[in-house]
Amino acid sequence: MTDKLTHLDHQGHAHMVDVSDKSITKRTATAQAILKMKASTLIKVIEGGLPKGDVLATARIAGIQAAKKTSDLIPLCHPLMLSKVSVDINVINECELEVLCTCSLAGKTGVEMEALTGASIAALTLYDMCKAVDKGIVINNVSLLEKKGGKSGDWSRGNA
Repeated sequence: MTDKLTHLDHQGHAHMVDVSDKSITKRTATAQAILKMKASTLIKVIEGGLPKGDVLATARIAGIQAAKKTSDLIPLCHPLMLSKVSVDINVINECELEVLCTCSLAGKTGVEMEALTGASIAALTLYDMCKAVDKGIVINNVSLLEKKGGKSGDWSRGNA
C-alpha cells in the first residue's frame, strides 16, 4: 500500500484517479454506523410505533439508494455499477442500533465509499424518522469495517 494521496496530481490539484489500466476484480466493502437513543425510542422503532411508519424498512431503502448515488455526492468518486447493496440494522443493546452496509461489484475500483455512504444515510434516515420523539439521538462510529479485493488486497478493522 502507498502513502501517496492518489486524488492529487503531481501539482497537488485534486483529480479523479484514472482506473482504466486496473484489472476488473470482485470487490466488497462493509461499513457501519451506530445510533444511540433512548430505550423508549428503540422500543418504538422495533415495535413500529412511530408516526412516520416503518422506520427500519425506510432506512434500509435509503441506505441502498444512497450507495447507488455516491458518485453524485462525493466529487471524485467513480460512478459504479454495483452488483449488490445490503443494509442490515441490528439491535446492539437497549439503547443502540447498528447499521451495516455491504456493497459489492466486479470492477476496477473499490466500493468503500459506497458502503460508508449507505451506512451514513441509513443512520441519518433513522434519525429523521425518530427525531419527533428523540432529538438527542447520536450517530457514532461511522467507519469501514472491511474491504476485500483490488490491488491493495483485503483489509479489516480488526487487523488494522
